[in-house]
Amino acid sequence: MVDKKKVEEAVKLLLEGIGEDPNREGLVDTPARIGRMYEEIFAGMDEDPAVHLSRRFTCENNEIVLEKDITFYSMCEHHLLPFYGKAHVAYIPNGEVLGLSKLARTVEVFAKRPQLQERMTAQIADAIMDELGCSGVMVVVEAEHMCMTMRGIKKPGSSTVTTVARGAFEDEVMKAAFFRMLQL
Repeated sequence: MVDKKKVEEAVKLLLEGIGEDPNREGLVDTPARIGRMYEEIFAGMDEDPAVHLSRRFTCENNEIVLEKDITFYSMCEHHLLPFYGKAHVAYIPNGEVLGLSKLARTVEVFAKRPQLQERMTAQIADAIMDELGCSGVMVVVEAEHMCMTMRGIKKPGSSTVTTVARGAFEDEVMKAAFFRMLQL
């Protein structure tokens, strides 16, 4: 749980540290505003993805289910700057399917934490594989990182792509089927 008071104190110190006056008219409410914002953008820290993945339906389908273009926003744990993009999540049911929104909610749980894209991709795949007991999971995350865009190397528009395959998707034929479906 985000401690808004500590966040507010930290923001005041940060403003002073960069040479600003936290009591200046335009900044006086900034610490409280950021405290509320951090509650929202780090809400996944207190959330268990299993809650969302428990809503299932019996189904005879054992073909790939793909939810693509799931928009997300996260915060890089190295710079506390945003990275954002789209996640594509596929799984092969094993007698049960998820409600479609549950894949997006699972992405959100892990995105709303201080994160590394590589870790987030694996966490999404592992949570679905572990909770659903499906035959396979594949997750691809494409994101732009503000730490690459506005500081350091300054390369706006660059995209980082991470993939994780579990179970049946470790097979090259299944991976190829997943990537063909992404093109539809």
